[in-house]
Amino acid sequence: MAGKPWRKSSLPGVSIRQLAEEVPEGCSTPDFEQKPVTLALQEGKNAVFRAVVCGEPRPEVRWQSSKGDLSNSSKFQISSAPGGKEHVLQITKLTGEDSGLYRCTAANAYGEAACSARLTVIEVGFRKKRKRQKEPQEDLRKELMDFRKLLKKRAPPAPEKKVDLEQVWQLLMTADRKDYEQICMKYGIVDFRGMLRKLQEMKKEQEDKMAQYINAISNLRHIRVTKEGVATFDLELDLKDCESKIYLYKDGEMVPYGFDNLTKHCLRRLGKRYHFLIQDLRPEDSGIYQVKVEDTVVFSTELEAGAIPARVVVPLAEAHCEEQGDAVFECTLSRPCPGAAWQFRHRPLQPGDRFEVSVSPDGLTHRLVVRGARFSDMGLYSLGTGVHASSAWLVVEAGKDKGLQTAGADGHHLGSRRGGKEGRLDVYGQGRDATQSPTSRYKPGTGSFSTEARGHFSQGLADTEVRLGEPATLSCTLTRDLGRGAWFKDGVELTTRDGVVFEQEGLVHRLLLAGVQGTQAGRYTFVAGNQQSEATLTVQDPPTIAPDVTEELREPLLVKAGRPVTVKIPFQSRLPVQAAWRKDGAELVGSGSTRGAQVALGDGWARLCLPSARRKDRGQYSVTLASQGGSVQATLTLQVTDKPEPPQGPLEVQDLPGAGVCLCWRPPRDDGGRAVQHYVVERRQAGRSTWLQVGEAPADSTTFTDTGVERGRKYAFRVRAVTSEGAGEALESEEVLVAPEALPGAPSAPAVLSASSRGITLTWTAPRGPGSAHVLGYLVEKRKAGSSTWTAVNDRPVPDRRWMVVDLRPGWQYEFRVTAVAPSGPGEPGPPSEAVFARDPMRPPGPVRNLQVTDTSSTSVTLSWAGPDAQDGDAAQGYVVELCRSDSVQWVPCHTGTVPTTTYTAKGLRPHEGYFVRVTAVNEGGQGQPVALDTLVQATPTTVCPKFLVDSRTKDSLLVKAGDTVSVPVSFEAAPMPRVTWLKDGLPLPKGSVTTTKDGLTQLLIPVASVSDSGLYTVALRSLQGKEVTRSLRVRVAGEAVGHRCRERAGPMVTGEWASEMAGGVSLHYAVHTRRSGRGPGACDGHPSFTLCLLPEPASEHSLSGPLSLPCVPQKARVKGPRRAACASQVLGGCWAMLRGCECCMSCAVQGWPRPRVTWFKNAQSLEGNPAVYSTDLLGVCSLVIPSVSPEDSGEYTAVAENTLGRAASSATLIVIGNAGRPSWRQAGLVGTGGEPQEQPPAFREPPEGPVPTLGDGGQGRRSPAPV
Repeated sequence: MAGKPWRKSSLPGVSIRQLAEEVPEGCSTPDFEQKPVTLALQEGKNAVFRAVVCGEPRPEVRWQSSKGDLSNSSKFQISSAPGGKEHVLQITKLTGEDSGLYRCTAANAYGEAACSARLTVIEVGFRKKRKRQKEPQEDLRKELMDFRKLLKKRAPPAPEKKVDLEQVWQLLMTADRKDYEQICMKYGIVDFRGMLRKLQEMKKEQEDKMAQYINAISNLRHIRVTKEGVATFDLELDLKDCESKIYLYKDGEMVPYGFDNLTKHCLRRLGKRYHFLIQDLRPEDSGIYQVKVEDTVVFSTELEAGAIPARVVVPLAEAHCEEQGDAVFECTLSRPCPGAAWQFRHRPLQPGDRFEVSVSPDGLTHRLVVRGARFSDMGLYSLGTGVHASSAWLVVEAGKDKGLQTAGADGHHLGSRRGGKEGRLDVYGQGRDATQSPTSRYKPGTGSFSTEARGHFSQGLADTEVRLGEPATLSCTLTRDLGRGAWFKDGVELTTRDGVVFEQEGLVHRLLLAGVQGTQAGRYTFVAGNQQSEATLTVQDPPTIAPDVTEELREPLLVKAGRPVTVKIPFQSRLPVQAAWRKDGAELVGSGSTRGAQVALGDGWARLCLPSARRKDRGQYSVTLASQGGSVQATLTLQVTDKPEPPQGPLEVQDLPGAGVCLCWRPPRDDGGRAVQHYVVERRQAGRSTWLQVGEAPADSTTFTDTGVERGRKYAFRVRAVTSEGAGEALESEEVLVAPEALPGAPSAPAVLSASSRGITLTWTAPRGPGSAHVLGYLVEKRKAGSSTWTAVNDRPVPDRRWMVVDLRPGWQYEFRVTAVAPSGPGEPGPPSEAVFARDPMRPPGPVRNLQVTDTSSTSVTLSWAGPDAQDGDAAQGYVVELCRSDSVQWVPCHTGTVPTTTYTAKGLRPHEGYFVRVTAVNEGGQGQPVALDTLVQATPTTVCPKFLVDSRTKDSLLVKAGDTVSVPVSFEAAPMPRVTWLKDGLPLPKGSVTTTKDGLTQLLIPVASVSDSGLYTVALRSLQGKEVTRSLRVRVAGEAVGHRCRERAGPMVTGEWASEMAGGVSLHYAVHTRRSGRGPGACDGHPSFTLCLLPEPASEHSLSGPLSLPCVPQKARVKGPRRAACASQVLGGCWAMLRGCECCMSCAVQGWPRPRVTWFKNAQSLEGNPAVYSTDLLGVCSLVIPSVSPEDSGEYTAVAENTLGRAASSATLIVIGNAGRPSWRQAGLVGTGGEPQEQPPAFREPPEGPVPTLGDGGQGRRSPAPV
């Protein structure tokens, strides 16, 4: 991999390595459209690195850290948008250990791209102070030094920059002699004398090349870096052609440049002076720069990396600390800068015991520690490199045991703390940089005031611009009265004799200037006590142009081509003026040549001179006159008239049979400022030099017909446009041949009608096109297949388009072609026919045998067959397989051509769809009789016999309670999907039962079970082949006895009776349950009469000790039909006792149409919106649930159902006790009101009883209140 080439990315800092020798078209190596940026954040915040990656195929992105892996998902979160290019690494809750280098790598099959970003975590506050208290300062500093050295060793060595030696020699040719030794030592040139000899030879060659484009070159000035951080170099060139192209190269690669200060590389041209600038210098800008005129190097210079000023990579961050705590500022530069200096409040900061200044071993990171910070240390701290600087604010906060009153009597410290905090919020609110000076955070405009004045000025002076002669006002507002104050201009105190007016309105102080003059511009200062505020007053006094001159320039200036043009614009100005000319928006630089534009600026005038006006000089010109007082602009339009350009081509020449030739062209692109009057058409015969005018075409026509040409000769034509300025350049055509009479076209390829050993009969179609109207006959030619020699079959043209070729050798293969013959001669031969044998025809083959299907899948069918019998015809040369869908009558071939073997797999079929299949044998004699399968063939996968999936948890019976929902799921396995049938007692399912089947699961669902649903349920699975498997399940539904009552009580024995139900004429069995407080139910089976085990007396708590039940005594059952009141049945009636803390559920069933609305009441108060209870309404069963009852919940509860036809209500009493007792039964009445129930008014019905807790649940289940 080391030998693979490196590629250059469009972004600096991205390395791309190509892993493949060649990258296919449409694919690319990975690259970064946006790379992660370096971050400096305070601890506790979140850091987010974003990278936008491109490449085809889509690259895989991974993140790495210099501190280790990123496997901790709670700390490092790596994400990317689905299908997008953006990849994000988020680091949550930053700590000092998260500082380091993070690398993002994108890789695909053709290469990989990588880039890195540094994260700096700034530790502030008490944590930093405690850490420093635990460790000695010297040990901490030594540990940091060792750690930085370790990181420096780990860092890979920077790749050496390769420099082309040819560029070095170009650099030596333009360098000063005193710099020869330094350049040779830098680039390893040891033979100094040989270097001088070679340099002389190269200079001679260079001068010869430069002589093609320039007259002279002088005043070469090499690269130098200004104090503003801009690299400049310039030279003077006297070009032979002012239109010559000038290019700028860096390290052999061309660099684009502009003509304004908006681009990184720009060129300023003043006459013959070419001034190049390189702005926003960075380390990668170092290298050898070359200036080329066309393809010749005229000047080379070098920008040293050491000359590039250091930039701020990681700026200072705002620091917070408590009083007497330590504050730390850190700033990272792009390169070592020994001259970097710290400042506090824009004044140099002297290192000492309280201010510790240190620099990292690599010279990049500068650190300032403020020991024992005081409120007086709060302010702006900055690190300057001479060109760039970074600033941040220090905020000193009061300790926990100190209030705001510790700031001092004058409130200075308090104001500073408040100002620092509010200033930070103001900066973020206005979207400014966080490192901005706190002073600027309070200025309302662009003015500023001193740091000491921050607590005394609510609004400082603002910079003001005013035109000459207009009034101006400077004002500021104090927070408290500091006296009258004084005004100063440029350090000199102002008085009323200076033509100004002083005003004071409360805390607002104003300075009024009635008519501002140019001498009144300057720096104004207001001083009150020991506080001050400053601002700048700028007086605009732009140059002026007389109105009559401006009016005259509005008229276009018309001039003939070749004539000189001089435009002189007079103006008036008291200040020095600079003039900038532009043409159509582009800067116009004066040229020293005699042909280019010349600009001049004199005392009170600006002039533009064109020695010889040309067509390209047309356009809109503007001149901007600028001074320190403002600017003014004047525009004019220049129109240059000239001869028209040639008509737009190409000049098309079309042959008109019998009518000469027709010429076509387009109007000229530029008519020279004059309208076209007509066109002149000329003709020249090939081989001659004389042009003959053949006619003129009107201005509105761009075609011309020349009838004087002779057929069979070559001619050239040209056209000129004519205006009032004269005839323009000519548009000339190529020499064209005026064709003679056309020859006939080529006939079609001959078709074979019949072939035998005696001869072959051919036919063809007549040719088309010019010359094919009068065909005399046709010539037929033949050749042996594979040969290139054609032999004539007939000597004379045959008039018919049919011919039998008889002179053939039996068994040979021949090709034929036909040529048409007209009076003008024979035309081009037609295409050859298909190869055909001269032999007797073959018999078609017979039908195939033993056609069968050998294999199927969900999308394919495999067929096999035997070849035809030899007695039925000649041997088959191939087979054709066709399919026909069951819902179609069209046979479709499954392949192109023929199948050479006796097996074939038809693919791409639709699953589970039927197809008819047939196979036909073919040979040269034709097709045999097709053979088809008698049955449909389906594309189905391997068949799996139906079977049920049974395990140890599968049951054969199910016992449910009447009113419950019955769900019986049955899992099975089969392929394809079998037919599923459910039966009850061998008969189809009754109405109300629902079955579903999907994905190997069939389910029986009975929404509301009744006693009649009991029985044996059977599910049958039947495959397509007729195989069937069954499984049965017995379902028993337990009903509920109604009308039960206590008939007899004798001591501990109770006898009760109830109404009996019949199901299909069969007597049912009953389960009898008893329950006491805090116990589960007991049960025994019996007849309609039952015997209960009754406890001796009701008590607070009883336990069941031993069996106390007596044998069941048979009684006559009284069978009663189901009762149904007109409005409702008793459901809530009774008195219900509950233990404290239990969950209470009161239910009732409601019927009626329209569906009634149920409202619950307690002691006649509605419970709607009560957060302690909630109600449900499901399938007509309404329930009120109290999650945890208390004595306050005791009372009478009423459920009221209402619809448009009437109203029904049912009530019950709830008693909550600490120790459960058994109060006597009390039945509440049922009340119904409303109109006559014509449809079905609301009514309460018997709800299905819920599940009863068993002894195994410990009495913890949800239960309804027990009636007493």
